Amino acid sequence: MIHPSYFELMDIVNKDVKEGEKPIISSRYSIVIATAKRARQLIAAGVSDYKGKEEKPLSVAVDELEHGDIHIIRPEEAEKLREARAQSQAAAAAEPQNDESGTQPESKETA
Repeated sequence: MIHPSYFELMDIVNKDVKEGEKPIISSRYSIVIATAKRARQLIAAGVSDYKGKEEKPLSVAVDELEHGDIHIIRPEEAEKLREARAQSQAAAAAEPQNDESGTQPESKETA
């Protein structure tokens, strides 16, 4: 038997959901998809060592989820995070960059 079970993982993910709110994860299928997605992220990042030992990416993903190292968020929350990240990147790109001396470049004015 796999430990933790699907139901235990669902309880862990949904532990902060208030009474009457829609649960973050409502099916075993959603847990499988979420852990598989995290395992693919670990593979893409080349992570094979976890807590000092060799582990399979799916085992690492399940362990991270069980211990609260990662969190599953609703799609609308993910979209808000993407928008906020894009805005902060745009703001950072719009700021003038300092040169190596620590001063800002002079603007050329035409008369």
